[in-house]
Formats: sequence, C-alpha cells, structure tokens
Amino acid sequence: MTKKEVLQQCEQYNVRFVHLQFCDLLGMVKSVTIPVSKLDDAIDHNVWFDGSSIEGFTRIYESDMYLKLDLTTFAIIPWESDSEESVARVICDVFLPDGSPFEGDPRQILRRQVERAKKLGFEYNVGPELEFFLFPVDEDGKAYVMPHDTAGYFDYSADRAGAIRGAMSDAVSAMGVDVETIHHEVAPGQHEIDFKYNTAIKQADHVMTVKTALRAVAQDFGLHATFMPKPISGVNGNGMHVHQSLSKGGKNAFYDEKSKYNGLSQTALQFIAGQLKHLPEIVSITNPTVNSYKRLVPGYEAPVYIAWGQTNRSALIRIPRLTAGRTEGTRCELRCPDSSSNPYLAFAVMLAAGLNGIEGKYPVPDPIDENIFEFTEKKARRMRVKTVPGSLGEAINKSEKSALVKDVLGEHSFAKFLDGKKAEADSFRLAVSQWEIDQYLDNY
Repeated sequence: MTKKEVLQQCEQYNVRFVHLQFCDLLGMVKSVTIPVSKLDDAIDHNVWFDGSSIEGFTRIYESDMYLKLDLTTFAIIPWESDSEESVARVICDVFLPDGSPFEGDPRQILRRQVERAKKLGFEYNVGPELEFFLFPVDEDGKAYVMPHDTAGYFDYSADRAGAIRGAMSDAVSAMGVDVETIHHEVAPGQHEIDFKYNTAIKQADHVMTVKTALRAVAQDFGLHATFMPKPISGVNGNGMHVHQSLSKGGKNAFYDEKSKYNGLSQTALQFIAGQLKHLPEIVSITNPTVNSYKRLVPGYEAPVYIAWGQTNRSALIRIPRLTAGRTEGTRCELRCPDSSSNPYLAFAVMLAAGLNGIEGKYPVPDPIDENIFEFTEKKARRMRVKTVPGSLGEAINKSEKSALVKDVLGEHSFAKFLDGKKAEADSFRLAVSQWEIDQYLDNY
C-alpha cells in the first residue's frame, strides 16, 4: 500500500490509533502506539524509541533507535475495532541513528539471509502449520491446564471449538492472512491452523499476527490459546511444521521430473542435506525453550531422528506426496520446530542451513521410508541416524560452537541470545519440581 492508500483506509474505517509493531529477540511482540493524526509524519520521518529495555536490543548508553514503517503490513485490527472506531497496526523495521539497520532486529536478521538467497537467484517460500491448545481460565483470568474438549483428530461430534475456530479464521483473514485449513488436532483441546505459503519475511509476519489474533479471539470466548510446546504430559505437543521450497525465475527450483526421488531436484537434495547436517546447531533457535524438549522425545509424533523420507511422517524432514501434475507444490517439510520460536530467527537459520548445503554441494544421505519411531537405539546407530539435542542446555552447547548460527544472528544477537538461553536452562536446572517432591520427599 502507498502512503495515500493507507491514509485513505484510516479515514474510511475511522482509525483512531495505530500500533507500530516490532518484536524482540525472543519473538515477543512490542508496540509503540500513535494517534492516527501522527501517522502521516511517522511514515515520512519514522518514529524514535528507547531500545534499552527491549530483550536483546541495545545498552543504555546507545539506546536511541527508530522504527521505519512497512506499509505493506498495514491492517485494521478486528478485535480492537467496532462499528464506530478502529485501531490499525503496521509492522516496522528497527534502525540505528546513523540510518543503518539494527543487526539485532529479528526481521533484519531474516532479511540478510533472504538477500543471500536472492544473490544465488532464489526466493525462499515457507508454509508453517501452527498447533495450539485451548484451555479454560478461572475467575481471575488465569489459565489452567484442562483441555477445552475431548475431541481428537478431525473429530466433529465431540468438538466444542468449531465456532471458535471460525472466529479465529475470520480474524486472521481480516488481517491479510490466507487461511487454508483450521481443524482439531490429535490431542483433546488441541487445534491447528495452516495458511498459504508465502515468502519468508511475509510469512514470519503472518506467524506473529496469527499468534496474537488467536489469543485475542480465544479470550473473547473466555479461553486461553497457548502455543507452549508441551503443556500436557502424555499427549501430543504443539509443533510448527514448516513446508519449504525455493523458487528461481518464477519456477519451483525443488522440482526435477527426471529425479529418482519423487521429483526432487539436485537443489532440493542439497538444501535438505544442509538442514540435516546443521540441524543440531540450529535447534536451539527452532526449539528455544526448556519445555521444547519435553515435546522432542520418541513417540507422540514428534520427530527426533535426524533423517529424511518420502511421505514418511516419522522422519525429521518429510517430502509430501504431490497430486499428479502439481509440480509447483514440490517441497520439504521440517517437522521439529515449535511455535515458541521467534519465526524470523527460525526461518533465517533454516534458510542458512539449506543454502550452505547448496553452496557446499552437500551429499544427501539415503532417505528412510520406514517408521523411525519404532527404531531401537541399536538399529539407529547401525543406520547412522542421530537424534536432535535432548535438552535446551545440550542445544545451546551445539549452537555456541556453530559458525553458521553466529554468522546468521550476528555477533550482537548471538551473544544476547545464548546468554539469555543459558540463564533459562540454569534456572530450570536449579528449580525443584513437584515431581521431585512427590517422588523423594517421603522416601529420603
């Protein structure tokens, strides 16, 4: 949208305030709100703010920063608007006083890798699938862990959230997100929303929009929507499977009709090889919380074995089966990420790993098309199939030694991210859980 079009929209919908949104290193949405009367000047001259208190941003003595509005992201926020007045949002990029992009801005971090792909002639397209639970809240508005229904995968009769998902779909569609499906997932109270593939930066923007919208709509129904990776022990956790492809000259660079691997081109195979090789290094970004590793355990459909397979849902990277003639849909699906990740950072390291495979011409291992969930440790060793890190601490150790992660995040964000995650891992290690109290208090 042009400046003129944005201002016309504001007049048409009687916009009163505009939220200028960005996110911190951990993927939390931040916002500076301005009256609509200041929008014209904000578009032309940007908006200054103090970045010293933002997680992963600057130190106190170099705190001045400004937001540059990306008008393509302008949207009316339906859950904050009514028939008389509206509220809008614009997603922004963060800049330093000298006019240079702030290297710690997650959107800029992803943009650097997108530009790297562009120099090779590629455009990176992704299609994430976000899983979430709906939980009730008490009289104080605090959520408690109890599934909203007893339904299962695609259930209809026991599903109590049909109207809620419909309202969620309407809300995110109004924000410019092209919803493809929204349905009940495997576990009671668990759901999934999928939206049409798009370029990486637009899709990361969409992930942030969808997470915010779904929480707002759930709140309207007296519920809490959580993307926590493993809120309930013993049932499936919440993942964010990501379908990926590269396009070149308007055509899918992952497709080759002569390939013996389900139409996968050499580019696709090298991209997959890069992600398989670097996965242990980047999993602290794609799965960044202590709780993430309660999901990444054998069983419960969470892939932990670093392998790829054609149509094999137990593999870490799956190649979805294509409808005859739909070659533009050729893609690979990375199944380990979860929605606690910052999507800008997650997509950045995923793309970097794949590009390393292409530039380095990494050889792809043979695909595994049997159920890896049933592998014994002995069989996995025999087939040279490794597992993802088993804890946040282990994942951090891998990332700390990774040239790829340091290069993608930049020196500033690399140090900030790892320091924060080390503190989180240490806090968990030092905490005494209820399980330990129940297990040991009476016995020792």
